[in-house]
Amino acid sequence: MPRDKSIRSVLIIGSGPIVIGQACEFDYSGSQAARSLREEGIEVTLINSNPATIMTDKVVADNVYLLPLEPASIQQILEQHNIDAVLPTMGGQTALNLAIQCQEMGMWEEFGVRMVGVDIQAIEITENREAFRNLMGEIGIPMAPQETAKSFLEGKEIAQKFGFPLCIRPSYTLGGSGAALVHTQAEYDKLLTRGLHLSPIHEVMIDKALMGWKEYELELLRDKNDNVTIICSIENFDPIGIHTGDSITVAPAMTLSDTTYQRMRDMAIKMMRAIGNFAGGCNVQFAVSPDDKEDIIAIEINPRVSRSSALASKATGYPIAKIASKLAIGYHLDELQNQITKSTSAVFEPTLDYVIVKIPRWNFDKFPGSNREIGLQMKSVGEVMGIGRSFQEALQKACQSLEINRNGLGADGKELRDQDQILNSLERPSWNRLFHIYDAIKLGIPFKTIQEKTKIDFWFLRQIEELIMLERKIEKYNLESLPRELFFEAKQKGYADRQIAHLLRCLESEVYKKRAEHGIKRVYKLVDTCAAEFEAKTPYYYSTFEFENESVVSDRKKVVVLGSGPNRIGQGIEFDYSCVHGVLAAKECGYETIMINCNPETVSTDFDTADKLYFEPVFWEHIYDIIQHEKPEGVIVQLGGQTALKLAAKLQKFGIKIIGTSYDSLDLAEDRGRFSNLLKDMNIPYPKFGVVESAEQAIELSKDLGFPLLVRPSYVLGGQKMKIVINENELEQHVVNILRDMPDNQILLDHFLEGAIEAEADAICDGKDVYIIGIMQHIEPAGIHSGDSYAVLPPYNLGDFLITQIEEHTKAIAVALGTVGLINIQFAIKNDTVYIIEANPRASRTVPFIAKAYDEPYVNFATKVMLGEKKVKDFEFNPKRSGYAIKIPVFSYEKFPEVNKELGPEMKSTGEAIRFIKDLRDPFFRQIYNERNLYLSK
Repeated sequence: MPRDKSIRSVLIIGSGPIVIGQACEFDYSGSQAARSLREEGIEVTLINSNPATIMTDKVVADNVYLLPLEPASIQQILEQHNIDAVLPTMGGQTALNLAIQCQEMGMWEEFGVRMVGVDIQAIEITENREAFRNLMGEIGIPMAPQETAKSFLEGKEIAQKFGFPLCIRPSYTLGGSGAALVHTQAEYDKLLTRGLHLSPIHEVMIDKALMGWKEYELELLRDKNDNVTIICSIENFDPIGIHTGDSITVAPAMTLSDTTYQRMRDMAIKMMRAIGNFAGGCNVQFAVSPDDKEDIIAIEINPRVSRSSALASKATGYPIAKIASKLAIGYHLDELQNQITKSTSAVFEPTLDYVIVKIPRWNFDKFPGSNREIGLQMKSVGEVMGIGRSFQEALQKACQSLEINRNGLGADGKELRDQDQILNSLERPSWNRLFHIYDAIKLGIPFKTIQEKTKIDFWFLRQIEELIMLERKIEKYNLESLPRELFFEAKQKGYADRQIAHLLRCLESEVYKKRAEHGIKRVYKLVDTCAAEFEAKTPYYYSTFEFENESVVSDRKKVVVLGSGPNRIGQGIEFDYSCVHGVLAAKECGYETIMINCNPETVSTDFDTADKLYFEPVFWEHIYDIIQHEKPEGVIVQLGGQTALKLAAKLQKFGIKIIGTSYDSLDLAEDRGRFSNLLKDMNIPYPKFGVVESAEQAIELSKDLGFPLLVRPSYVLGGQKMKIVINENELEQHVVNILRDMPDNQILLDHFLEGAIEAEADAICDGKDVYIIGIMQHIEPAGIHSGDSYAVLPPYNLGDFLITQIEEHTKAIAVALGTVGLINIQFAIKNDTVYIIEANPRASRTVPFIAKAYDEPYVNFATKVMLGEKKVKDFEFNPKRSGYAIKIPVFSYEKFPEVNKELGPEMKSTGEAIRFIKDLRDPFFRQIYNERNLYLSK
């Protein structure tokens, strides 16, 4: 059946600001869906309030509305456009909830809009825990003993009936908000009350906890002809009790027998058909007993593109959101082409001849005093994915991608050796439990003890044990005597040169040289969806150590764009936005574009964004080998945040051209001493400062600078470890803490300008001319991190005298630094003097906000300047919006109710939204202005 021709215009609802539990995977899904529908000649209108996304860019949709996700905004769109259908399955729980609200208000019926990709019945059944349990009982799908409680008293009665341990799951919440695993009566009352309050319908499902059961997920697609295909099986490394978003996951499933897998397939298809008659994507979660019976129990089903859909898409190469959106408009699976092979149909189920491992990325360091134990409520802020020919190789590559100062799993001298600490970590899982499992095995703690405490399958534990056994073999040799076959085995199992160097007590460079002498080279394999049964047409690669290389190097001029790695607080989706626009601009200039990134949630790692995608760690060894293989004209580092910038020194050292601003200029801006001397020579004001390397030096310098002081380490992003101190005791304590966590890092001390106004400017420079794309004024005073501040564009109460100073300083500094590309400068304004806080000659987190506010492709233009294809004078910008744009920080404090929510110089927000106002009399502006100042006065 061809597509439904009556659908000519579709509304896609986005997911809003990034929060824990709903991150940039929905930017990927929404962007892919929009492109898929536009291929069919359908007009796509998109609503989202997040300015940092690609999906809210005019390259993605025909009409983009940066409006609050609320019924009034939907009504505004429906009044202005003749919308035929709404697709609410690409924006997570936020989009589904809004679609339901509009349905209840009769809005879709009033404007003749059909809901496609899902139906209301399916949403209501899956979100209403009791209705879902009853339906599963009717179709013979087993579930854990569970009952619904709508009051505290009902919850108490259920606990008495089932006994502990219990799971509490609030209905209609996101990312497991309020969910908890409860072992004792003492904690039950508090968590039950919290769960009831968090549920918008004041309802919780209470389950008998399946302790030690294994958790699996299946990603499904169904068409209107009721054909169903299973895209991917995903196994959780961690057992039931840890939210799948916080669990290490593996695809395909490793420890599931084929018989049980077939039963699970049948159950998933039966469940999908039972919840409603819709065409689109679906995610089903199961628990499997950890014994020979392998009993299967259903956990939940999500009738939409889920958090795991992006992972499954990247794991298999099967574009789930793209196909799901085509199914929603009437196509059948057998009518659609497999996007990788171009020769098989979309009903062809992917087959993997490799393994992927996803590891979550947490930011507990941003929330001092928070409960770091992970459980049913998701707390991670991002994730990485490693691809390898074996579980061990993929695991090592995923660990190398995390950017937590580890070179992989083990073999870096950082293991924990305290048995009591290790045992406590095994029993109370946190972000580092994987590493402590390695430490436990290496220390000789019995497998039985490790398994009893973690409930992790013995197969996974044996895999880690094999790595340790290999390390012990390697340690018996030195670099010269190490047998080639043992060297080759270590590389095949994912060990980095740095790890091997640690085991052999030599330098990484020496290991690399010896590896080259042995002819042990990385080769690149295609992600092809069909285990090489059919030829793949899409250049999506991962590395391994074998003999056949599938990455053919062209004779075109090339440029590498380094991605930003896993999302984290301070470095989020806005940098992926910049990377994608950098790729698109380089393509327009005739370059073959090569993207290197390891984040499965992003648009940059979509297989059709760049000409070639290397899904690899943004880790020096991997990057260098790709550069050696591809021989590009140069590398763009200024779009991928601190992740990419930190590699600039290595690129410089190895003679690899950095496209745009030079390494020396980048380092000059980061080196506070050199930068302040530059400002001094230019007669530009800056706060008194100093650089120290010890607590003693800091105390001595403070006597000259005077308190309060802003203390921060060099070369960090998101205000990491930044703090305002008011006396010598606070100063000493904070400097010691920084040096403990960041040894050998220089520490900057600035005299803090109390009560100063903070502003910032973003600009583009070609080394000679400068164009200022936007000046923003913060509502909060200096001292609150810019990422946590409300920012108003253009400034709301800075006079011409101050604006002129900002413009002059921005242009002078950009040229003096030799900036070629983007630059962000932050200012503190006091007593009619504009002081420079810092300058960053790179893409900043505010560039997407300004681009959306003025509807201009600033990153595209800046990339062409970096490549030398354009000069600033070649472009004429005409900002298309009047009035003011407000950047609104969004926090995920509900995941950490116990932490201090006070704002300061270290960033804590997880995302942002944008709001447009006509003038400063707008009630929204007056409200936030008054609320923020009232909060700060307290």
